[in-house]
Formats: sequence, structure tokens, C-alpha cells
Amino acid sequence: MVDVTAASPIEETLDPTNWSEVEDIAHKIVDDGVRYLRDVRDRPVWREMPAEVRVFFTSPLPRSPARLADVYREVTENVMPYPMGNVHPRFWAWYMGASNFTGALGDFLAAIQGSNVGGGNHAAPMVDQQLVAWCKEMVRFPVSASGTLVAGGSMANIIGLNVARNVKAGVDVREHGVAAMAKPLRFYGSDQIHSCHRKGMEVLGLGNRALRRIPTDSALRIDLTALRAAIAEDRAAGLQPACLIGTAGTVNTGAIDDLQALASLAEQENLWFHVDGCIGALVAIAPSNSYRVAGIERADSVALDPHKWLHSPIEAGCALIRDATAHRNTFAVTPEYLEMTPRGLASTNWLSDYSLQTSRGFRALKVWMAIKEHGIEKFGRLIDQNIEQAHYLSALVEAEPLLELVAPTNISIVCFRYRAEGMSAGDLKALNMEIMLRLQEEGTAVLSDTTVNGAHCLRVAIDNHRTRRSDLTLLVREIIGLGDTIVKESMAG
Repeated sequence: MVDVTAASPIEETLDPTNWSEVEDIAHKIVDDGVRYLRDVRDRPVWREMPAEVRVFFTSPLPRSPARLADVYREVTENVMPYPMGNVHPRFWAWYMGASNFTGALGDFLAAIQGSNVGGGNHAAPMVDQQLVAWCKEMVRFPVSASGTLVAGGSMANIIGLNVARNVKAGVDVREHGVAAMAKPLRFYGSDQIHSCHRKGMEVLGLGNRALRRIPTDSALRIDLTALRAAIAEDRAAGLQPACLIGTAGTVNTGAIDDLQALASLAEQENLWFHVDGCIGALVAIAPSNSYRVAGIERADSVALDPHKWLHSPIEAGCALIRDATAHRNTFAVTPEYLEMTPRGLASTNWLSDYSLQTSRGFRALKVWMAIKEHGIEKFGRLIDQNIEQAHYLSALVEAEPLLELVAPTNISIVCFRYRAEGMSAGDLKALNMEIMLRLQEEGTAVLSDTTVNGAHCLRVAIDNHRTRRSDLTLLVREIIGLGDTIVKESMAG
């Protein structure tokens, strides 16, 4: 028997003892957040952290409590001034989106509610599945298709590839493993394919060699003739062609494969057709440019990224699968503690049956709220705006004798370089690298670099609702100025 007359032990909680004090700090955090985004143009895009700030992050594990006000002060001094910079209007290094304030509020509210969206009969999974339904509508997928929200595009692609492997394996690969397959599977993508697909092949136990990289044409799209030849060659060698991976927006240049042709080829060859649309799938909602991704609606699976052109705070990815049964059969496991009940909290299907995660954050709310606020048509116009801005930058480059385009501009990635007469390829690479690094260090703009058809170049990826034409004009002016300065420095040295 428990002695109920004994003194009760001290029981603790993480809730504050003074809610009014916390309320004041929370209001200050929101006010500071508004100013942080309102005044984003007044700050450098990126800046190096001083040594004393780096030392701050080496402090030992805290053992005793601190006032929330002091903790927040440390955040304002050591974290907020040193961002990656992707919310800034002149961040163009990678496709990441520029976030939005409503989405940030959604993240806050999702954390406040604290729901686990692995499943259950409550509001958060309803929001999650409504957002998935909206994503299906955006890319013209059938209502009967299924989908799941994940951390980002890489995981969305791996979800799609996982279903493709299981459908095409010819055996119960979940039960017996890939070693039981009669023939090794082969997947196909262009030589511009994202690196996450290699990771997918490795995670799925197929190995990097299971992914054949097919050469690209002059527009850097997958070469259909070379693709057909590779499929025939693999069949003749006793291998099992399983999946075509079409890319709707390559990372290097934004090139979009001929999705209609790939869909038809996949049907002819009885292959799964997966579209990596993490960069370009949402062009489907852009009124002036949706034609660029025609055929995406014919895919068996699509990966897309709401934290790119829907500008959701990171993380937010989405995998869509045409065959809902194949999707669930790839991941569903029902232990006794996840069995459905006739009523109550566990009276619906578990969303964990559609991905690798059992516990899942409420990542849908931030996207859902922003779409509700702005309407999807505005996001479509913003995509058109970014594409127009990229072609505007391309025109500026073509009009400037000291700059040259290195690849055709398709959607909103512009690849170009500063050129100087008489310089070797190695010297040109060093020159453009130095331009890129000085732009970053001066806080003017953040670009990345890449190599296209053997030519090193600067890469401007415009996936930013805050970018204006004037930012691009400034960029060209700064690059020319820096290039001239660096060339003179090298000649003087």
C-alpha cells in the first residue's frame, strides 16, 4: 500500500513560474522578428563570425538554470546576426526559398501545440493531408494519389525511389531483401542529376552503379537517344531496367528534361517514372511558365519542396505517389501499439505508414497558413517574377563585354563568368572564385559556383520573393568592379 499521508515529493515542470514575464519576452521576440525581416536589406547578406563568437559555442553543458531574458540576449548577440543569409534579397547561392513571416508564425504555433503528426484523430494530421492534397492539385496529380510530407527534397526523392524499387523488384524486397531479386535493378537519370539520388541508391541497397547517368544534349536535358540505348544495353546484359528519373530543374542550370517524352518512354519500357521536381515542379502553378513542366502529371512519383518556391521556413518537402496502395505497402508496419481503434485518438490511419518516420513534426501548418493568407495564384506570379528576373540578368550579362553566359538560362538559374583576355582556364577559375568570395565577405551578395561542360562559372539561383531587378543590376556592377580590381592586383603582383 502507498502511504498517502507521507510528505509529497517536490514535483517539477518546465512551465515558467512567472507567465507574465515570459509573455513580455515572447512579445519582444515577435517584435524583434518583425524588425529582423522588415530591415533585412539593411544587413549584410552573410558575414564571418568573429573568433569570440565561435568561442561562445564551445561552452560546456549548462548545469544550472538561467533567466530566459539572458538566454534570449545570447541568441540576439551570437545567433541572429550570423545567418546563412537565404532570407536576404541578394542570396542566390542555392535554391532554398526566402521564408516568410506567416510561415514563421506557423512554425511557432505548431511547436506550441506540440502535436506528433505520426498519425491519430486530431487536427494536425488533417492539416497535413489537406496540404498534401493541395500539392497534388498544384502538379495536376489525381485525387486518388497519396503523398507524405518530409524534411526536404532529398528525402522526398528517396521516398519515391523506395516505392519504385519495391514495385519493380519482382520479389517481396521488404521481407527478403535486395539479394532475393532475380536481376539487379537499374535506374536512369541525366548526368546533371542531384546527388541525393546516389544517396538513395546506396540507402536502398542497390549501390551507386545501379544509377546510370545518361549524357545530356545542348540544353543540358537528358539525351533520349542515349537513354534508349542504355536501356536496351542493360536488358541485353541481363539487368532489369526499373525507373526513369526525370529532372524538373537541374541544380547546375535549371534545365528541365522533356517530361512528356520521358513519360511516354517509361510507358513503352514498363518503367517507373519519377520526377525530381524539387527545383521546378512548382513551375506548374506559374501562369506564364507552367508549360515548361508539361508531363509532370504523368509521373508515378514526384518530389517537390515547399521550402523553395512556396517559401516555407525550412524544413518542408513532399513526396507524391500515384499508386496509393504501393506507397503504403512500402512503409506500413502495424505493431500492437499502433493498431486502429473503433473510436478515440487512434481511430484513423497512421501517417507514419507512408514514410520512414514514426514521430513527425507539424511541418504542414507553416505552409498551410501562408497559402491561406496569400492564395496560390500569388505564389505562381512570384515564380514567374523570378524567372523573368533571371532572364533580365541574362540580358545584362550578354550586354556586358566583360561577362559571358556559360549555359542557357531556362528557369531562374543563370551561369556566367567574368572573363579577361589571355587568361588560362585555371586563372579564370581563380578569378571568378575570388569575385564570388569577395562578394560574400563584403556582404553584398551570396552566389555559388559550378562547372558546366567543363567551364567553371558563377551561378545565380533566383528563388527569392524579395529580389528586385535593382539587386541584379547592382550585382553586375559589383562583379565588373571586383573583376577589374582583381585583374589589376594580379598584374601588379
